[in-house]
Amino acid sequence: MRRAHLLSVAVLLLCTACSSDPSRDSGEGAKKAVDHAAAVRAAIERTSADSARVDEKIELQSADSPTAYVFTIAGAFDLAGDNGRLSVELEESGMDPVEEVFVGDTVYVRGSRAVEEGKWASALRSEALTRYFLRAPLNDPEHLLRQMKAMQQVSNEGQEQVNDAPAVHYRGTIDHATATLRMTAETKQGLHDLREKLGEDMPVYADVWVDGKGRAVQARLSYFGGMKAMTTMTLSDFGTPVKAEAPPARQVVPVTAGEDVLLA
Repeated sequence: MRRAHLLSVAVLLLCTACSSDPSRDSGEGAKKAVDHAAAVRAAIERTSADSARVDEKIELQSADSPTAYVFTIAGAFDLAGDNGRLSVELEESGMDPVEEVFVGDTVYVRGSRAVEEGKWASALRSEALTRYFLRAPLNDPEHLLRQMKAMQQVSNEGQEQVNDAPAVHYRGTIDHATATLRMTAETKQGLHDLREKLGEDMPVYADVWVDGKGRAVQARLSYFGGMKAMTTMTLSDFGTPVKAEAPPARQVVPVTAGEDVLLA
């Protein structure tokens, strides 16, 4: 992706607002919301104790532009062991995929523009930040699951098919603090300024699908308000073996958390 494209995406995302802080229901409605939220949290906990194949799509598009930026992320991740290997592509960009290897609290990135070709950039996972709206730092799948656990006003939307099997669809929202979790100060300030200008919050919707074994098999964050921003992660093949090893030290170039070590 050319530098101009990178800048246009960054500007696009800095001009969005995030979530809502809806008032709580009372009486029976509140009781049902609490029950559904508890079901979602339990499903995420069960998923987080296993390994799985990860397939993720991030879609970004301005309301006044026909151009959509679509990132696809695929690989295997041991959510319990904090290890995984992912491949990141920007569709129709003509660029080679970016590789990411997660080993504990270190993430190694190859294909990044932060280091020379053939080298791996390394960053601390716990310190990494994101410049993008509804995109996890370093595309960390556990970050998205952490956000989903904070869902509010959760409702049961019925049964749907995910991974060719029935799953219960839960829908809610996430609040501003959750939507901006681990964002850079610059991006947070841009979102804060827009919220102040609008004088109101705008909702970020959260959707989770839970299969018959009580596992979260799909999660989605979405925002529509002057632009489209949607991140959808599907988890399958639970218990799949995960091979994630650190590259040779001679090929690794450490970078600080404030540096952009990703493709975009």
